[in-house]
Amino acid sequence: VTAEEGVQLSQQNAKDFFRVLNLNKKCDTSKHKVLVVSVCPQSLPYFAAKFNLSVTEASRRLCGFLKSLGVHYVFDTTIAADFSILESQKEFVRRYRQHSEEERTLPMLTSACPGWVRYAERVLGRPITAHLCTAKSPQQVMGSLVKDYFARQQNLSPEKIFHVIVAPCYDKKLEALQEGSLPTLHGSRGTDCVLTSGEIAQIMEQGDLSVKDAAIDTLFGDLKEDKVTRHDGASSDGHLAHIFRHAAKELFNEDVEEVTYRALRNKDFQEVTLEKNGEVVLRFAVAYGFRNIQNMILKLKKGKFPYHFVEVLACAGGCLNGRGQAQTPEGHADKALLRQMEGIYADIPVRRPESSAHVQGLYQEWLEGINSPKAREVLHTTYQSQERGAHSLDIKW
Repeated sequence: VTAEEGVQLSQQNAKDFFRVLNLNKKCDTSKHKVLVVSVCPQSLPYFAAKFNLSVTEASRRLCGFLKSLGVHYVFDTTIAADFSILESQKEFVRRYRQHSEEERTLPMLTSACPGWVRYAERVLGRPITAHLCTAKSPQQVMGSLVKDYFARQQNLSPEKIFHVIVAPCYDKKLEALQEGSLPTLHGSRGTDCVLTSGEIAQIMEQGDLSVKDAAIDTLFGDLKEDKVTRHDGASSDGHLAHIFRHAAKELFNEDVEEVTYRALRNKDFQEVTLEKNGEVVLRFAVAYGFRNIQNMILKLKKGKFPYHFVEVLACAGGCLNGRGQAQTPEGHADKALLRQMEGIYADIPVRRPESSAHVQGLYQEWLEGINSPKAREVLHTTYQSQERGAHSLDIKW
């Protein structure tokens, strides 16, 4: 982190959040902002475990608390992950079909984890960033949904909205700083502030407000979210499972209901394969934690990494184990709390992104079609790379 980034990160805290809340309480309405909070699904099991609630009760209690402070809308970022996964699915199929000795487009590496993406850009360089999926992360997509689509629904300019993300991970704060602004956002960042689950829990514990439960809002009029859903990942948004099923059907006409993981070096490095006529035609892996990531890079360098796709996350244990939650006061992982959270997360109903009528509608209403230029602009990104990465790795794909 540069000195300038360090200063900017220090400003992304509860004081910044309360500064906007307090501005809204003053009489100068020209300075008032619409306060929107978007909550990552991996944060909800933390609140459920910490306050001994079901995950639905936790979401309603959190929403009620935030609104009692003065927040106007509370959204779930699952819909943003829908877009990220759907775009990743299409990109993988395209890369698989284009891959050849001359154009080595595989393996495709996920781009949803800001800690991993930053490491790839700043340390590993172009041999790796060329293989990062270009689909934006759920946080980046959520920023565009709130500051572009929702802003227009509310007849607001993007700068009149203050958008906060509640996330399990401190790296999300850095991601918010690096988000490029779309022309439709008029120079405004999609996410103004990221607060970790732990920071929100501290605010809740210090508050003495009488909180009423409130259902999570949706981006679609006056509807409320009746129940919490998630994607098919044990501790993440489950890019691997969704892309694997899609690729199996699209490329090999195979319907895969149950995705079976096989642990290799450890529980944070697992693989999934699809066989057809006795031959492995798809080989996917998850690599969580920097120890596994470094091992993956070493094998890539030696040309001994036989995977078509890897879901990469910087945190060992995945997003549920982000350092913004499930930590002891000494800064160590709270293993007992994490096991409880894993059980809670596993019980949340899984919803596949293809099944969302709202997402399909947004492709048409907001993005002017599934493969339109606007969809490409809003849902995809490019990466900055250090030149030295090419010399330091000398990877043979």
